[in-house]
Amino acid sequence: MKTTMQRIVMILFMTGFIFVARAQQMEVNGTVYDEQKQPIVGATIQEKGTNNGTVSDVNGKYRITTEKGKMLVFSYIGYQTKEIEVKNTRLNVELKPDVTVLEEIAIVGYGTQKKTAIVGAAMQGRIAGVMIRGVSPQYERAYFPPFVREADTEEYETFKENRFLSAVKQPLSTFSLDVDAASYGNIRRMINQGQMPQKDAVRVEEMINYFTYNYPQPTDGYPVRIITETAVCPWAKKHQIVRIGVKAKEIPSETLPASNFVFLLDVSGSMMDQNKLPLVKSSMKLLLNNLRPKDRVAIVTYAGAAGEALPSTSASDKQKITDALENLQAGGSTAGGAGIELAYKIAEKNFVKGGNNRVILCTDGDFNVGVSSTEGLESLIEAKRKTGIFLTVLGYGMGNYKDNKLQTLAQKGNGNHAYIDNLQEANKILVNEFGSTMYAVAKDVKLQVEFNPAFVNAYRLIGYETRLLNDEDFNDDTKDAGELGAGHTVTALYEIVPVGVDAPVGKVDALKYQQSKTNVVPPKFINSNELLTVKLRYKKPNEDVSKKLEVPVLANKVNLNVSQDFHFVMAVAMFGQLLRGSDFKGDATYSSVVNLARKGIDNDPNGYRREFIRLAEAVEQLSK
Repeated sequence: MKTTMQRIVMILFMTGFIFVARAQQMEVNGTVYDEQKQPIVGATIQEKGTNNGTVSDVNGKYRITTEKGKMLVFSYIGYQTKEIEVKNTRLNVELKPDVTVLEEIAIVGYGTQKKTAIVGAAMQGRIAGVMIRGVSPQYERAYFPPFVREADTEEYETFKENRFLSAVKQPLSTFSLDVDAASYGNIRRMINQGQMPQKDAVRVEEMINYFTYNYPQPTDGYPVRIITETAVCPWAKKHQIVRIGVKAKEIPSETLPASNFVFLLDVSGSMMDQNKLPLVKSSMKLLLNNLRPKDRVAIVTYAGAAGEALPSTSASDKQKITDALENLQAGGSTAGGAGIELAYKIAEKNFVKGGNNRVILCTDGDFNVGVSSTEGLESLIEAKRKTGIFLTVLGYGMGNYKDNKLQTLAQKGNGNHAYIDNLQEANKILVNEFGSTMYAVAKDVKLQVEFNPAFVNAYRLIGYETRLLNDEDFNDDTKDAGELGAGHTVTALYEIVPVGVDAPVGKVDALKYQQSKTNVVPPKFINSNELLTVKLRYKKPNEDVSKKLEVPVLANKVNLNVSQDFHFVMAVAMFGQLLRGSDFKGDATYSSVVNLARKGIDNDPNGYRREFIRLAEAVEQLSK
């Protein structure tokens, strides 16, 4: 009897040991790539039947902790989903385009083609924007990548690039800081689809400010700090480039004041695609996972009308908030104005004095009910910025993306604007850069630069065309300007034509009713060794009176040992000017962009700068 019991115990022990061994966790890693062996950025890797998942990085690589015998599901929009059993710690996966829908469809301008040919072409970006007929909307959304669908109706604000100005005639340059980074994410999406970006989608300052730079922390109790650097212009060797960097003080996330968030989510019919409402839900879950019990979340949705999907709830009740997100479905028209009104009303109702009060708008910008024009949205949001509630605008989707309207909301309110095209980008903006995205340390931040005509013949501000201010606005505290989040870095570049070098400022006829300039006594310049002076005004988030900082830049400070960050900033500026077809691109080429950027990639822990180099290389091929 004793021997039998010993055997039973031994069998049970061995069974348990085997079960534990089988259930032992292991880290699986590898690369997700396409048929051309190119890495797929932002592919989703999920343990089947669980919430355990991750996304591939800029090199297509991933890591996930799971168990032997579990099934991993690999998916990406426009590709066939693949399920693979975990057997080893190394797992490389090739995803193939989804060609299972139709054998033949009618394509306007192409005639009848097999779906295999169409998807293959779409993956190379050759038929983006061509309208497909004969497919129901539900079928189309379910099976066709967004860039293979109906004609492109995206909207961008048209603007002309800044030109060279005379330092004698216009010695002051004034603008609002722009902390937005939406343009870079958006044009990256276009390039990855094999398309050259639309000219007006390219905002050079947003491309530059997508990246973070190693600027020193503020000192002496100031929330911001100014740094400067001067170098020879890489696309015009007789010119100089002055970099003006602004660094906001860093605040650890755990010490930030309590947050009162209202998620304002577009659930209209245009948000049905996988890269819209489903991605919005995943994005908000990432943000939710990083909130503390003292933070609160309410959810407002809008389609044909606006409604409260969840009253303000403690972030400690994550399941309740998650369930409310999961229950959202897309359908109907888009009453965005009504949604904004309700979101601000709820934010005001739950206002936290001295806290972080913010509406987070997630939409493709396609407003079509109620207040929907750019002008109407501008008036609406200008009234709301007086409430002390800040605004984060997150853009999603493609094909009908309304960038111009989202820019208006971000610029005219106390807001910032980012574009999210995959879960990796959502993680960057909402998790890695939580403080700079979600908590302002300074508002109405303006810069004014005064140039010394003794050394500067002419200058031009690179980018910031939609942020220009009148010179007198700098000292006017009623004029709205940009906001800076905790730890944020913002960069502006000026291209300078030194005295003695011809400047492309243009000429006009002699004036009829005023003295000829040849008879006018030239202005006397103050004896100074300064090239320029940078002035910055800011307000604390809860104050209405601004403070001023001032930093001079010496004329003999042209740096021959340019910093890595400056090399990279100039590469991004050169790339943006090439994409826009700038009149002032000089000797710039895509290969020179790549070479210059390579000098600034050592400080690249997340791979964003290396991804930029791959984009520039891709555009060089597309432009041939």
